[in-house]
Amino acid sequence: MEINMRPTKAIVHRDNIAENVRFIISRLSPKTQLMAVVKANGYGHGAVEVAQTALTAGAAWLGVALAEEGVVLREAGITAPILILGQSFDGQIAQAIEHNIDLTVFDLVTLDKVSREAERLGKDAWIHVKIDTGMGRVGMPVSEWDHKWWHRIHHTPGIKWRGLMTHFAESDAEDSTFTQRQLQNFLDVIESARRWGPLPPLIHAANSCAALKYPGTHFNLVRVGIALYGGLDHPELKPGLTWESRVVYLKEVPKGAPIGYGRTYQTVEPMKIAAVPVGYADGYRRQWSNCASVIIRGNCYPVVGRVSMDQISVGLPLSAPVRVGDRVILLGSDGACVIRATDLAKWAQTISYEVLAGIGSRVVREWV
Repeated sequence: MEINMRPTKAIVHRDNIAENVRFIISRLSPKTQLMAVVKANGYGHGAVEVAQTALTAGAAWLGVALAEEGVVLREAGITAPILILGQSFDGQIAQAIEHNIDLTVFDLVTLDKVSREAERLGKDAWIHVKIDTGMGRVGMPVSEWDHKWWHRIHHTPGIKWRGLMTHFAESDAEDSTFTQRQLQNFLDVIESARRWGPLPPLIHAANSCAALKYPGTHFNLVRVGIALYGGLDHPELKPGLTWESRVVYLKEVPKGAPIGYGRTYQTVEPMKIAAVPVGYADGYRRQWSNCASVIIRGNCYPVVGRVSMDQISVGLPLSAPVRVGDRVILLGSDGACVIRATDLAKWAQTISYEVLAGIGSRVVREWV
C-alpha cells in the first residue's frame, strides 16, 4: 500500500455518540433534561460535531469550560442553551452575555461583575449558582448560603437566576457514602431556597456516573461528559472514536537488539519491529512505553521501547503476517481484540478523560 499522507487519525463515530445520548436519556425521567458536556474540544472528539450530534439525539443543553468554547459553538450556528461550568474572567463575562451563554457564579465579586457587564451591554445575564457541597474546589460553601445571598441574586440589576447546581467528588466510587452526604447538603440548600421564594427553573448535580448510578441526583437536568464518549466501563456505552495509524516500516532484528531511546527494551528472540508514526506529541503518552498494546490484523502486539515524540515501535513474531501499510489500531477493536480508553488509562495510571482529551491536534479527526 502506498502511503501519501501521515496516516494517524481519529475516526469519530457519530452513531455511537448518538446512541450513548439516547441510552442516557432512557435512564432519566421525562422531566429531566440532558446537558452534553463538550468542553476541551468535545473531550478530543470535536466540540461542534459532538454538540450537533448530541442535540439531534435529544440533548437539550451544552456545557463548556470557557466562554471561548461557547462562542465557537454559537459561530457554528448552534442556538441551544449553553452553560459555562467554571469561573469566567472579566473579558469572558462580556463574551458570554453577548452570545447568550449562561454563566456559573459562586461569589459576590463575580455576581457584581456580571451585573455591571449586563447593564453595560443592555442585556440580561443568566446565571447558575454553584454550591460546594463537598468537592472542595470552586463553589460557594454551604455555610455561606443564606437569605442575604438569595436576596442579592433576586435584586441585582441585570441578573436572571436560571439554575442552582453542585458537583460530586466521587460518584464513580463503589462506596456511595460521601455522594449521599453531598446530596443531602444540596437538598438542604434547595429546601432553604424554597422557603425564601421561588426556585430557579433548573436544579442540577449529576455528572456521568451519578446520572447512571443515582436517580435521586437527577433533579431536572444532568450534566454528562465522559459517558457520551464511551469513556466509562459500562456495557451499554459505545466508544466515541477509533484512534489508528499504519505500519510505515518493518525490519527483522536479532535476539538482544536494543529498541528505542535509553535501550529500555532488548529483544528476547529474533523478531520483527514495526514502526508506527504516532508519539507523545500526538497524545500517545510516554507512560505507554513497554506496556501498551496495539492491534494489527486482529491480533494484539506489544509496544516495545520508549514512545518517541513522533513514533512507536511494535514487537512482532517473525511469523506475524504484517505488512507495511497495515492498519494499526491504537484505541478501538478488531475481531476479539479490544483496546478501550480505560485500558490506555490503566497503562498510564490515569483516567480515560485525560487519554481522550489528550489526543493532539496533529491527529486528524474524521467523522463517520
